[in-house]
Amino acid sequence: MKKPTPDNLLSPQLLAQLERLELVSRKIFRGQLKGERRSRRKGQSVEFADYRNYVPGDDLRFLDWNLYARLDKFFLKLFLEEEDLHFYALVDCSESMNFGEPSKLFYAQQLAAALGYIGLVKADRVKIEALGANLPSPVLRGRGSLFRMVQHVCSFPQRVNVPLHEAIKSFSLRNSGKGIVVLISDLMDKQGYDQALRYLVARDLDIYVIHVLSPIEIEPDLVGDLKLIDCEDGDIAEISVSQRLIDRYRATLARFIESAREYCSRRGIVYMMTSTERPVEKLVSRYLRQRGLVR
Repeated sequence: MKKPTPDNLLSPQLLAQLERLELVSRKIFRGQLKGERRSRRKGQSVEFADYRNYVPGDDLRFLDWNLYARLDKFFLKLFLEEEDLHFYALVDCSESMNFGEPSKLFYAQQLAAALGYIGLVKADRVKIEALGANLPSPVLRGRGSLFRMVQHVCSFPQRVNVPLHEAIKSFSLRNSGKGIVVLISDLMDKQGYDQALRYLVARDLDIYVIHVLSPIEIEPDLVGDLKLIDCEDGDIAEISVSQRLIDRYRATLARFIESAREYCSRRGIVYMMTSTERPVEKLVSRYLRQRGLVR
């Protein structure tokens, strides 16, 4: 099974494509440090943006006296401000993610690292976390942190048996920064995903869910009598695979995907399902650009 290494996680060709992109938030968050992105807020930097009418209490240093001399009215000068953005990538490291070739976990790690690098280039605050793992996750900033980020992502464990809602609750309690959070998961948790997503919604973050599935999960090629063992809790089911059973499976999977999409849509979460067959560079530069995460 393919394992992530600093050499195969982000190729030079992929890095070159990511250089031209930036992360985009649908919400307005107040950054703590100056970054390299233009804010939709008006601030007090050196680049002029617009005027507005003066109201008592405004800083008199920003009055335009030339305009007052011409119009006999007070106008305040507004300036574009640069801000930083918190970007969180949450990688599901449960046993079910360790499936396929490449595994869903490898794909999730590669995607998280790709999005993280976009944030580093624009001086955003980047944190990539292995959900449920007792692994310190550094907050990184600047393109010089690339190697440290890749080393961190490569160190993720492959068998974390913590329910999704517990892992995301822990993340929510430990992180207070506002910004974008991308959950990368197969959403295969017997306790469901709804409680986990509610924790993120309560944080008022800009939330994206990337639902990762293996091609064999989307179009299974199983035949005959089989004993299926749940990789996470060891449950056993003996089945005889027939076309009728395959059709039922496809219908169940379609309902599962549609249910997740509707659940996210109702709560302002951007949802996207992808197969590990889709190259990460295409997912980021085309599909996530269409969904508004990057530009």
